[in-house]
Amino acid sequence: MQRPFDEMLSSLERLLLHTRSRSQAAAAAAAASAPVRTFIGLRHLSRATVHPHHLSWEGRGGAVPTTAAASSRAKDLVSRIELALKARRVDEAWVAFDALRASGGAGAGAGLLPPQALIGGLITASSYSSDTGRLRRACELAVALSRKRADLLHYDALARLALALARAQMPEPAATVLRVMLERGKLPPAPVWSSAFSHLVKTPVGSHLASGILIELCECFTQCPLDSKRSKLTKPGTTLFNLVLDACLRHGSPLEAQQLIDLMPRTGVVADANTIVAVARVYEMNGHREDLKRLKLHVDSVPSSALLDRHYQQFYGCLLSLHFKFDDIAAAAELVLDLYRRRPKLRTQQSVLGKPSLVQVGSGNLKSGCKMLIEPTLLGCDLVAEPECHFGLIMFTDRGLRPSNTAIAKLIYGFVRLKRVGELSKLLESIHEAVQVSAEDNLISEVILACVGLGWLETAHDILDDMESAGAAVPEATYASLLTAYSKQNLLSEAKVLLRQMRKGGMLENLPDEEAISLCLSEELLPAHNLTDPVSGSCLAKFLDEEAREDDGSRDHLTYEFNSSIFFFCKAKMMEDAVRTFRRMHERRVQPTVQTFSHLTNGYSSLEAYREIAILWGEIKRRLDGGALLADRDLFECLLWNFIRGGYFERAMEIVSCMAEHDMYVDKWKFRREFLRLHENLYRNLNKTDARTDAQSKRLEHVKSFRKWVGIDKVRGMN
Repeated sequence: MQRPFDEMLSSLERLLLHTRSRSQAAAAAAAASAPVRTFIGLRHLSRATVHPHHLSWEGRGGAVPTTAAASSRAKDLVSRIELALKARRVDEAWVAFDALRASGGAGAGAGLLPPQALIGGLITASSYSSDTGRLRRACELAVALSRKRADLLHYDALARLALALARAQMPEPAATVLRVMLERGKLPPAPVWSSAFSHLVKTPVGSHLASGILIELCECFTQCPLDSKRSKLTKPGTTLFNLVLDACLRHGSPLEAQQLIDLMPRTGVVADANTIVAVARVYEMNGHREDLKRLKLHVDSVPSSALLDRHYQQFYGCLLSLHFKFDDIAAAAELVLDLYRRRPKLRTQQSVLGKPSLVQVGSGNLKSGCKMLIEPTLLGCDLVAEPECHFGLIMFTDRGLRPSNTAIAKLIYGFVRLKRVGELSKLLESIHEAVQVSAEDNLISEVILACVGLGWLETAHDILDDMESAGAAVPEATYASLLTAYSKQNLLSEAKVLLRQMRKGGMLENLPDEEAISLCLSEELLPAHNLTDPVSGSCLAKFLDEEAREDDGSRDHLTYEFNSSIFFFCKAKMMEDAVRTFRRMHERRVQPTVQTFSHLTNGYSSLEAYREIAILWGEIKRRLDGGALLADRDLFECLLWNFIRGGYFERAMEIVSCMAEHDMYVDKWKFRREFLRLHENLYRNLNKTDARTDAQSKRLEHVKSFRKWVGIDKVRGMN
C-alpha cells in the first residue's frame, strides 16, 4: 500500500532536496548508499546514531529523566523510534514516540521528545503512508510543535505532509499544515504550493480553504519589502490564482473569486489567457460588464488562431451574455458583427511574446482603481483543466468564432420585442456583406423563415422589404414560404402585395394571383417549382420559439443596472449615493440580489461603518426569512468578518447560527486569526458576575460563545 505513495511523492522529494543548501545536498547524496528499504526522506537517519537530548514540550529547560533508569529507558525509546523508521514500521515508531512522551512524568509539558531529525523522520514516514490515521497524527504533532516547540519542526517534512494530506483529500489538515508554514515564514517551493492546491480545489471545502490560504499568502507578500527574500518566497504565481479562480467558479463562489481578482493588481501577478477567461466568467456572474468590456479591447488584439479562438470562445460568450442580461441588444448586435468581421492577424513573434499590458480593475473614473497586468497571448500549460465548452452563445467553427442559434434567437427576439426590426435588418445586411455566402445559405433567409415558422409574418415581410431595398439576394423559396403562410391565414391583400414583389424579381411571372394562392393553399406551389419547404427544417425557428416562451416579462435587466450603479458608488466610497440608488431600487419594486448586499457591505466596510452593516444585516435577515433572498456563504462570511472587526459579536453569532441552519462550511481559522489579532484579551478573564449591567452581561456571553465556537479556548490555531 505504501509503494504507490513513494512513487507519487518522488518528484516532490527531488524538488525539496534540490532546494537545500550545498552541504545538505552533499550529505543527502552521500546517504544514497543506504539500504533500499530506507525511506528516501529518512536517509539522513542512517548516517549516525541519534542520541536523545531529553527535549521537553516546555523547551530545553524542561523536565529531564531524574534517574539513570529513566535516562536509559529514554535512550532505548529513541533508538526504537530510529530503528522502526529505518525498517518502515511506522506504527511501531508512533508507539515508541508515545511511550517517550509519557516517560516525562505527569503534568503539562513534562513529556519528552526525540531530536528534530527523528521528529522530521516520523512526520515524513507518516506522509508516505496511505493510512489517514497516521496522516492525521502527523498533522496534530506538527501543529502542536508549532505552538510549543517550533524549533523542532522540519519544514521539508511539513511540505511533504501537506501534499500527502491534500492527495488523501483531507483538506482541513492539509490547509492547517500549509498555514503553519506560512505563519512561520518557512514556505515550500512554488511547485509544491501548486501541487497541493491542485488537490485541495477538487472539493468545495478544499476550494474554500485554498482561497483563504491564497488571500493570506497575498497579505503576507504585500507586507514584505519588495527586495526581501521573504517577498520572493511568498509572491503567489499565476497558476495558484488560476487554480483557485476556476475552483470558485465550479463550486459557485463568484464573490470570493472577485476578492481574489482584486488582489491580483496588488501582488503584481500577470494574468495569462487562462486567467482572463476565468476573470470573464467571474465578471459575468457578478454583472461587471464595464470591466469585461475593458478586457475585450486587449483580447481583440490577440492574433487569430484555432487554439486561441477556441480558448476565448467562453470570453466572448460571457460578454454577450451580459449584454443580454442588461437588455442591451444594440451592444449584443455589435459584438456579433465583430465576430463575423474578425479576420486572421499576422502571428508575429512580437505579438506572441509581447510584454504584459495593463487593464483597469474597477471603474476608470475612480482614483482608487488598480491596474492588472495581463498577457492575453500567453496560454500557460499549468494545472488548470480547460473549461468545458457548452456551446451556449458562442461556438467555434472552421470559419472562426460564430454566434450560436441560441444567440441569434435572443437577438431576433430582442429586436422584435423592442419593435426595432429595421436595426435587425441592418445587422443581417452587414453580416451578409462580411461573410459573402450564397443566397441559398445565408443568415437572412434563416431569420425570415424562422419568423414565418412562428407566425411573425409582418416581421418577416419587413425584413424582406429591407433586404430588397439594400439589394441583398433572397432565395425564391423564402418568398414562396411567406406567400404560403399568407394564403393559409387568408391574408389575401398581403399575399397579392408579395406576389407583385415576386414578379418584379422575375418569380411567378406567368402565374395569375388566384392560381398562385390556390397552389399555396393546396401546398403545391413549392413542389410545382421544384422547391422544398425550408420552414419545416428551420432549426433557428425552434430556438426562437423557445426564447419567446421563456420571456416572462421580468425586469431582470433593471437589477443589473441598479447593481452596476451601486457597485460604482460603493467602490468610490460614495455611500449616500449608493443608498439612494438602493432606495430607488425598492421604489421601483426591483428585488435586490446577493450582489447588491455584497456591494453595500464592502462599501461600508471600506469606511469602517460597522454600525451601518449591522443595520443592513437586519434588512438581509428579513428578506432571507421571507424567501426573497437566497442564502449565500460568501455574503455571510463577509458580514461575519466585518462584525468581528467591529466587535458586534451578537450579530456575529447570528451569522454563525444562520450558516449552521443552511449547513454551510466555515473556515474558522481565518476568523479565529482575525479575532486574536484585534480582540485577543477581550473579556478573557471575566465572568458573568463581573458584569455591571445587563448589556455588559449579554456582550460577555456573546464573546464567550464566539471564543468557544471558533475554538480559541481549546487549542489556538487549530481547526
